[in-house]
Amino acid sequence: MNSFNWHEAAERKWDTMAESWNERSKDMWDHGSRKSIIPFLEKYIKQEGRVADLGCGDGYGSYRLHREGYQVTGLDLSKDMIDRANARVRTEGLQFVQGDLTKLPFESESFDGIMAINSLEWTEVPYQGLEEMKRILKPGGRACIGLLGPTAMPRVNSYRRVYGEEVVCNTMMPWELQKLAEETGWKCLDGEGVYKRGVKEEHLALDEELRQALTFMWLFIFEKQV
Repeated sequence: MNSFNWHEAAERKWDTMAESWNERSKDMWDHGSRKSIIPFLEKYIKQEGRVADLGCGDGYGSYRLHREGYQVTGLDLSKDMIDRANARVRTEGLQFVQGDLTKLPFESESFDGIMAINSLEWTEVPYQGLEEMKRILKPGGRACIGLLGPTAMPRVNSYRRVYGEEVVCNTMMPWELQKLAEETGWKCLDGEGVYKRGVKEEHLALDEELRQALTFMWLFIFEKQV
């Protein structure tokens, strides 16, 4: 009998990674691979709206989003991450809760927008996570979703599946997420890549599918269709 519990295994993994993530998160959001996310999101989600940051980690990205004028609720599977988020900052309009992306503890149609960066990969069935995002968004609400690209080192977390071992990281391709979204009641409004240093300007003239193949992360804006 298979006793593997994805939820528990994923929570344990992120609890063990909380300290190292906490050491790096500020630099990632301010100067590194996540610095372009909030400027991209701001083009499509109006400030002062209520936004859920799903997979918020230690909360620094939520804090940055709140600083731009959004009312933010951060959610993460890891209790250690949420404890660190609450210890980092306490201010009106910014809160953190522990929870599962596939069973969100929020009322339906209660958010104007969503930010979910590298979090759908850590669900056992990404479709369920995407459906939950749709449920909590108001009609016409928008989600900024960041998906690990083919060149992302964190994908090593899923490698052991080739031995038949249970793993807690889905290796979705950007085109797979877009197809899933468009088949289930979302409209793709935009997308852009986050690239490693070896990618040159001339590579960005390639068509979208080839550019996605070069990415560390691909960012989407999806709109919930009425």
